[in-house]
Amino acid sequence: MSAALIRKVHVGCRQLGIDEDTRRDLQRQVTGKDSLSAMSEAELKGVLKALENRGFKPAPKGRHAPAPRADLRYVHKLWSLLGAAGALREPGRAGLNAFIRVRFGKVWGSVPADVDMLREWGQIADVIDALKAMCRRHGVGLEP
Repeated sequence: MSAALIRKVHVGCRQLGIDEDTRRDLQRQVTGKDSLSAMSEAELKGVLKALENRGFKPAPKGRHAPAPRADLRYVHKLWSLLGAAGALREPGRAGLNAFIRVRFGKVWGSVPADVDMLREWGQIADVIDALKAMCRRHGVGLEP
């Protein structure tokens, strides 16, 4: 648990633009310790609370940040529509990643571990076209 809390402290500092020296000053103010790894779980939570008081907003548990590109967000939206229509065995993110691996793995030679890691517009267009075809087959209406 403490490794996850340490990562969260680093994420919070990055989000707030806090450099290492400022972070260490904050840690000393809150816990009296310079090192995150020397802190107990309660002390790490205290540092996180101090970061939240400064404006850090941790991501909700189990939620991913929105995809970095509009075309990738559209891939997620199409997958979500198919899931809501009951056309998928595994409607979550893991199912989408598995679909891409199975459908395009041999064609592309390799696929990224997660759909949001796709960067080539041609590959993203292939996924969108395949998902649109699935929507048509299952009678799922596409948004304009």
